[in-house]
Amino acid sequence: MRSVKNIGTITKAMELVAATKMRRSQELALNSRPYAYTALELLGVLSHVKDSHGNKMPTPELLKPRAIEKTAFMVVTSDKGLAGSFNGSVIRKFEHYVRDNHIDLHDPKYLFIAIGLKARTYLERHGLVVSDAFTRVGDFTTTKEVDPISDLLIAGYLNHDFDQVISFSTVFVTALRQEVFVRELLPISFEKVKESIEQLLPESGRYSHYLDVAAFADERAKEYLIEPSAKEVMDELAPELLKIRIYSMILEANASEHSARRVAMKNASDNAHDLSETLNVVYNKQRQAAITSQIIEVTSGAQALS
Repeated sequence: MRSVKNIGTITKAMELVAATKMRRSQELALNSRPYAYTALELLGVLSHVKDSHGNKMPTPELLKPRAIEKTAFMVVTSDKGLAGSFNGSVIRKFEHYVRDNHIDLHDPKYLFIAIGLKARTYLERHGLVVSDAFTRVGDFTTTKEVDPISDLLIAGYLNHDFDQVISFSTVFVTALRQEVFVRELLPISFEKVKESIEQLLPESGRYSHYLDVAAFADERAKEYLIEPSAKEVMDELAPELLKIRIYSMILEANASEHSARRVAMKNASDNAHDLSETLNVVYNKQRQAAITSQIIEVTSGAQALS
């Protein structure tokens, strides 16, 4: 009974901490979405801009598709456990993707980037070499904090260390629901970014009006006066767009993690409370039985002496 009570006290404290972090991370994740939508709109506009001769503008290197010889998989998890199915769902999504596409993970053309200690532990336990690992990102709240991740991806792509980056991470839907999505981060394309944004968008309610953001890209391109040139703007936009996607992905993962942990700790606290009550009933029954037995023994002994 004491052990269950102590565990319940710990899980209750963890629930309160997770609830505080959950509210903060949810607010950051939701408030970051308009930036991603605006960046998508600008990318759509610039992708439709043509020069005076009617030709499309030169494509920056980050937006150029090329033959895929090496692929980098980026798995986004948490550093700590006790978060329900949060980490397990990401890992299962990764395993399903590998199985469905008949991928041999030990082939040298595949690289692995771990975000979170659980991802690194999983990959290393399966004998996979983790090229880069980032930990303690669970409370990142600014774009500068995720710059090392985006800088690594940009440098690796430009240096031809890999030709494609695929991420596995969660998207916050509600406090009780988080979904895992597979995204192609590099090369950057309007269609892939649009697909990622649509995964974040609710069908109704707040932010739902952004669903038509790509529909009018061609028309809006006629309304922009781009200086100094569309090419220079596109060259600057491409890295920033990737940074925004990484930043948004980390915030969504953090919101999902803290929400999952808060629910898990609440369930653990409720179970501890229920188990404590059950054990208390059992204890009282045993104690009452012992007292009754002692009273019967005393009464029987008194009658025998009389």
